[in-house]
Amino acid sequence: MVQYFLQGGGFMWPILVLLLFGLGFGIERLITLFSASINTRKFLGSVRGALHNEGYDAAVVVCSKTPGPVAEVFHAGLTRAHRGIDAVEKGIESAGAVEMAFLEKNMVWLSTVITLAPMLGFTGTVYGMIQAFDDIKAANEISPSVVAGGISVALLTTLFGLVVAIIIQLIQNFLISRVDKLVVEMEESSVVLLDELAEMELAGKLSKARPAKTAPSKRVAQKTKKGSKPKKE
Repeated sequence: MVQYFLQGGGFMWPILVLLLFGLGFGIERLITLFSASINTRKFLGSVRGALHNEGYDAAVVVCSKTPGPVAEVFHAGLTRAHRGIDAVEKGIESAGAVEMAFLEKNMVWLSTVITLAPMLGFTGTVYGMIQAFDDIKAANEISPSVVAGGISVALLTTLFGLVVAIIIQLIQNFLISRVDKLVVEMEESSVVLLDELAEMELAGKLSKARPAKTAPSKRVAQKTKKGSKPKKE
């Protein structure tokens, strides 16, 4: 492979850079999406138990201690429970849009690699064919030994460009499937939470929700921790 890479000429290096670029963003997305996955059924049970046994503050604390988009959406809804079910629904919709953007972050760069890698490969192909015709012109004859170098460059750059695009495409498809799974979990869990809160509203328990003592969500707490500076006394 190293020998073929070196034989491919100068166009192989930008293709290699694109591969590393795509793998870097792919690994980052894999780590992020897997860390965002939780046992949704267990989390729902914890939130419902906290709601009925200890109150809204306890349910918000459960959400704030749990990572992932489902917990973020629940946190946004529960912190607005004192305003009524409509406010909860709007909070869930807004948080869902933010979480969607978070889940799809940097995916555009994978698409860029998938597009550019074959294009660079085909550019190397054109360059190799031009080189082959220049060699024919210089030698004033057509023979395999004259055109072999240019054609080799053309084929190798195309091959490596397509291989890079295939690798990153597979990674992107897997990531998209993970994002779709998390989105479905968010939507299904949000429906369950809204139904639960609607029943509590009918029972007259929703008005007892208090906005005080609500812990920040996991992501907000992490951002605050990263952005905060120690205060001077």
